[in-house]
Amino acid sequence: MELYLIIALTLSAAILAGFSQFLFKKNMSKIDSVKKLIHLAANKPIAAGLLLYAVSLVIYLIALKDAQDSLSVVYSLFATVFIFVSLFSFFGLKENIGRKRLLGITLIFIGIVIIAMTIK
Repeated sequence: MELYLIIALTLSAAILAGFSQFLFKKNMSKIDSVKKLIHLAANKPIAAGLLLYAVSLVIYLIALKDAQDSLSVVYSLFATVFIFVSLFSFFGLKENIGRKRLLGITLIFIGIVIIAMTIK
């Protein structure tokens, strides 16, 4: 598989995984007891999050399968999920991203770029 397709698949999987985390966080506040956890499948946003998470896993596994000997690169690219979760949290949940968190996100991004530069 073409390297750019592997990168695109990995980033797509990270976006889906990040959005599923957003759906979980936004809707788990409605689950106020352990007994209600049984009814998670009836909660459409939670069910959608579970489905997106499963699709993300399948896409990630496809990228991983065709990445040959680049597990460290593919997994590092998947770390963009931290960036996507922060973006979804900022825009969707109105969470504050302070300077220290922004610095951390920037360092993650720089690390991913450095690792991606090792791709042959």
